[in-house]
Amino acid sequence: MLTVDVVFLLDVDNTLLDGDRIVEVLRVHLKSEFGISSAQRYWTIFDVLREELGYVDYLGALRRYRVDVEQGSADEQRLLMMSSFLLDYPFADRLYARALEVIAHLDRFGKTVILTDGDVVLQPRKMQRSGLLDAVDGRALVYVHKEKMLDAVQRHYPARHYVMVDDKLRILAAMKAILQDRLTTIFPRQGHYALDPKIVVVQPAADFTIEHIGELAELDPTSLIKQQVDKACMYQERT
Repeated sequence: MLTVDVVFLLDVDNTLLDGDRIVEVLRVHLKSEFGISSAQRYWTIFDVLREELGYVDYLGALRRYRVDVEQGSADEQRLLMMSSFLLDYPFADRLYARALEVIAHLDRFGKTVILTDGDVVLQPRKMQRSGLLDAVDGRALVYVHKEKMLDAVQRHYPARHYVMVDDKLRILAAMKAILQDRLTTIFPRQGHYALDPKIVVVQPAADFTIEHIGELAELDPTSLIKQQVDKACMYQERT
């Protein structure tokens, strides 16, 4: 397989797509359809499952939630429609401003690839309905723990250098520890993980921090890579 100079790896939730807003809409819908106590039960299951899996699994939480609903009840029938609500959700409406423009811009300098954690049903559907899958010409990888799958990423998309854009500093730091100077990390301060000072303060800083994903449409990524490589060389010389 031909090796390209740069591959841009892009996360989905709270990086290209406003995942927090989707959660807010779902909260309102669940409360309206099932009442406060049932909605709270769903979110309790949702949080437990997220801790177990390491990623958000809306449909998985729905499957567990169904166990708590009386068989044959009206609630059970309404609950079955929740999967349609999620699968048919207008995810394109939740793209961050200029997200597709950023992908097109980065494509001028290298190859763009979506690299995301998630389930095997809703996460691909989310990318499809939002237009992200078409924007990257189908180049997308979905894993349980993407930071542990860098060997696979490099096999699928070989490159001399990688750029990872993600709203979680933990993920960026884990990938940096493996790829080191072959990776430039970019941290968009979007979503509750990126804006929680308790989470941010305990993680190493990314190579570059931006306030919004749309900023990348105005930047020359090769310049960012050069800056990061130059810093690394200076550090090595001092040590």
